[in-house]
Amino acid sequence: MGRARRAAVAACAGAAAAAVLGGGPGLGTGVLLAVGLHRWLTRARSPAERRSAWEEEQLARQLPFAAELLAACLGSAASPAAAVAAVGRSVAAPMGPRLVTIAAELALGAPPELCWRRLGEEHPALAPLARCLIRTSLSGTPAAGPLVGLAQARRTAAARTAHASVRRAGVLATAPLGLCFLPAFVLISVVPVVMGLTAGFARSI
Repeated sequence: MGRARRAAVAACAGAAAAAVLGGGPGLGTGVLLAVGLHRWLTRARSPAERRSAWEEEQLARQLPFAAELLAACLGSAASPAAAVAAVGRSVAAPMGPRLVTIAAELALGAPPELCWRRLGEEHPALAPLARCLIRTSLSGTPAAGPLVGLAQARRTAAARTAHASVRRAGVLATAPLGLCFLPAFVLISVVPVVMGLTAGFARSI
């Protein structure tokens, strides 16, 4: 759904709510409904967008393993097309079919830089792999070492992201408990002290 269509749907819903309820409360409710609906529609994604996001996540997970396999194949003196084809047949979708396509293009004589650049543009999750292979292709240096380094770097980044998610989940899990215990703490600890101080101050007067 485009931006203009989202705005039109939200405005129509808000106007309908305002007309049904009427008056100032209706107008306020309509405005709130329009704003909330517009934000929700902005965050909502189509099935195609959800599928694309899922594929990008899977490609990011498969990238370290595929890079290591490719490094091993290239290190065994296999040609780039044969190495990419072997890795493509060994890795599951969505990574495997994309590498098989690249291997077929390389076997037909397509420029490696063009193939990898297009892959990185089509799939941002594979952009690091594409940049690594483009650099090694242009410089003529062996790609096995940079590919292994890329795999290690991606695994380290994934581990940091996972640790941050766990810490964030812990904070979100303990926050409701804190809100539950806060009233009890106030009633048991703070209120008696305040009442005692108040009583003592009243007696002194």
